[in-house]
Amino acid sequence: MYKKNEILIDFNKNFHPKPIYERYSTSSTYIPMRDGVKIAVDIYLPEGLLPSDEKVSAGLVQARYWRSAQLRKPFKYFIKSLGKKDYIKAFTKFGYAVLFVDVRGSGASFGSRISPWSEDEVNDDKEIVDWITNQPWSNRIVFSLGSSYAGTTAELVAVANHSAVKGIIPMHNEIDPYLDIAFPGGVFNEWFVKAWAHYNGCLDRNSMKGLGLFALLLLKSVKPVKIDKKKKMLRDAIQQHSANLNVYEAGKNIVFRNDHWEDKTIKYFSVYRYKNEIEKSNVPIYYWGSWMDGATSNVVLESFLTFENPFIGIIGAWSHGAIWYASPYATSKKEVIPNYEFQFEAYVRFFDACIKGKIPSEKTLYYYTMGEEMWKKTNQWPPSGQIRKNWYFSKNNVLSASKPTEDIDSDDYKINFKATTGIKCNRWYAQLGYPVIYKNRAKRDQKLLIYTSPPLESDMEITGYPLITLFLTSTHEDGAVFAYLEEVDPNGNVYLLTEGHFRLIHRKISDTEPPYKILVPYHTYRKEDSLPLKEGEIAKISFGLLPTSVLIRKGHKLRVGIAGADKDTFLRIPSEGNPTITIERNKKNASFIDIPIIPND
Repeated sequence: MYKKNEILIDFNKNFHPKPIYERYSTSSTYIPMRDGVKIAVDIYLPEGLLPSDEKVSAGLVQARYWRSAQLRKPFKYFIKSLGKKDYIKAFTKFGYAVLFVDVRGSGASFGSRISPWSEDEVNDDKEIVDWITNQPWSNRIVFSLGSSYAGTTAELVAVANHSAVKGIIPMHNEIDPYLDIAFPGGVFNEWFVKAWAHYNGCLDRNSMKGLGLFALLLLKSVKPVKIDKKKKMLRDAIQQHSANLNVYEAGKNIVFRNDHWEDKTIKYFSVYRYKNEIEKSNVPIYYWGSWMDGATSNVVLESFLTFENPFIGIIGAWSHGAIWYASPYATSKKEVIPNYEFQFEAYVRFFDACIKGKIPSEKTLYYYTMGEEMWKKTNQWPPSGQIRKNWYFSKNNVLSASKPTEDIDSDDYKINFKATTGIKCNRWYAQLGYPVIYKNRAKRDQKLLIYTSPPLESDMEITGYPLITLFLTSTHEDGAVFAYLEEVDPNGNVYLLTEGHFRLIHRKISDTEPPYKILVPYHTYRKEDSLPLKEGEIAKISFGLLPTSVLIRKGHKLRVGIAGADKDTFLRIPSEGNPTITIERNKKNASFIDIPIIPND
């Protein structure tokens, strides 16, 4: 087990990165692609290179949300970096070049976008890396890294199998956009997709209107490349962006994984589609995610289980991009653990280990147990010693360790479409930069059907994927279930530990092989496997919640909350009507949650 920042040195603990350079030079240009599209790039080089560093390795970041911006007065005189994490200064001081690219169809780059992470965009990677390695300052070693959209672009660099790419750092991204962000459990993440499309549209038009008052005051424009003094090239590029796809308009009518927009399905731009190419590269992967940031912890675990590449995974307790500390127990913004400086040193240690061939041969995961506030290490998932325990829905809204004995018993719940996990504070809003602060959910739980356990007789560590099985009937043929695993302290404060989402028409469990390895019931989410509910017929609904690692203290209680809506985030299903569901809880049809537990030593 590891406290605080020791996690960052375990895989390369004998290397101690030392800052050498205080300043860096800046330049920009266009890189021509095979189809004539010009890609904008900023190049940052350590200033005053020592003879031993005449040629340097490069870190490549491919951005969807502008590689850099022109700021208005007076901000341009004192703001050097818009992000809280200054990658440029962090890497150039250790002797690395840093390149920020506007992916095609965005920022100052030419072209248009038919989808996120299109084949054209993926194919650009090889030519961009070729260009880097042909620069006079390049030692022909490239690392690809990024967070969020850029995390996926970083991972997809491996597809080209370029010999210069020695390591990749995908952070807080998705390998399956259908389940990981757009349709968790098959339920449309309407707020995120709509907001993401809106903000991208503003950026692609080079318009600050719609980005908020602060952006209007701060930002003047995307930054043109240096040779474009009169911004004519920038205007031409922005004009080409007018053909970009609006992902909300394209996605709002999608229900099934194999539904099409244009002539494509979401698989077309999913990382898992490229599994064979990524494994063939054998490039080491340093994957970062969080228990509290969208589904990024799930992405790290599925990638750990799926890819055969050398692999180091980090799952912490932080918001999107590892900016703020995030925990069920957080009530305000706090400094992230580990802090930014140590995060950057971890990246540099990874780079060094890749160059020297010191990445461990055995895949490794480091994960943070919330509540215990402790880092842990494992070479397998689930971790060694994990056991699973069923907790059953029982009468009087009790969550019981014993299976029901009643022949007939159930609970009716009229869906409350005012139920919510909040605005600008939950794991899905975090994907657009908001902190994750759920606070006390006692009042919000009044809109849910809840089951609460007696006080725990000893501490309980929950680490892994909780699984839920419901036996239910509904007055409607479709609907959504939101399941929340919570903790109740002795004062009655309620903390949201993790959650799961599921659209009921996807309930068929498939015996076919998933496209990547999972540890939850497999639903294909394909149209041909749709199973609408039938009136009066009990349906078995089994699905996984997002994984977590948390220590629940003795005397605290477990709680499961069941909802049929999360009004400020997800699409209302059904769009009309007021469904009532009946959850069976008897010896024949015992609804329960299966909780993964790490026993106390």
